[in-house]
Amino acid sequence: MLRERFVTDDLALSDIRMLSFDEWCRLNGFSRSTGQRLLRDGKGPQFVRISTRRIGVTIGENRRWLASRMTETAA
Repeated sequence: MLRERFVTDDLALSDIRMLSFDEWCRLNGFSRSTGQRLLRDGKGPQFVRISTRRIGVTIGENRRWLASRMTETAA
């Protein structure tokens, strides 16, 4: 029972973990320039300004963004 609580807590915390822009690009398998283009065109996930020179995205937001991009394949 105690172990289950820790697993649930870990999953909740992982959703708020912040990925840097470069980590986000690597995680999703595209180049930095593709990531910049998605961000510029407003087609990426909602980013958070970490500092004046850094942005990041939470794992939860990345999951929501990926889910919104899912398409059905033609059979």
